[in-house]
Amino acid sequence: MELLTGLGLASAAGLNAYIPLLTLGLLARWTDLVQLPSAWAWLQDPWALGIIGVLLVLEVTADKIPGVDHVNDLLQTVVRPVSGGLVVGAGTDQASLVQDPSRWLSSGDWVPVLLGAGVALAVHLLKAGGRTVVNATTAGVGAPVASTAEDALAVGLSLAALLLPVGILLLLVVLVVVLVRGSRRRSRLRRERAAVNRPG
Repeated sequence: MELLTGLGLASAAGLNAYIPLLTLGLLARWTDLVQLPSAWAWLQDPWALGIIGVLLVLEVTADKIPGVDHVNDLLQTVVRPVSGGLVVGAGTDQASLVQDPSRWLSSGDWVPVLLGAGVALAVHLLKAGGRTVVNATTAGVGAPVASTAEDALAVGLSLAALLLPVGILLLLVVLVVVLVRGSRRRSRLRRERAAVNRPG
């Protein structure tokens, strides 16, 4: 269950780095639904929540502006995997990651965190590729719509991962189908452009 929770949060981090962190922190601070391990209690600190909230507003805004969303996706290629690793670390109680990183590296506890970072990176790359298709086929008009849908999916994945981990399997299947279809659409668009630009 912890791994399902972590992978669901990591998938959400691949769409938006800050939504799963903020969801985790807010639920831990204001409800009894989430109990963070002591090493991860900093996620529910008001300062941490405030900083994550500001970063979320910046990302949500940048992601809805055609052209700026591409630059944001380039920057997020590092941030989203880190977020994915952090939420898996918090979800699987990787206390040594925070308290004693050298022991964490030597113990093999890094494997779930690396898996979370890898899942977030894979989702991020598919998202960024899909956004290229949306911007190209709609002249950028579809960027805010796609971004809003991605944010809603990130919220849904985060809540499902924390409140109903088994349901995350269904949401992950939906996410993979949507992202693969977007990737195929992008490939088809490239082939069509190449055919149009081919001389003769």
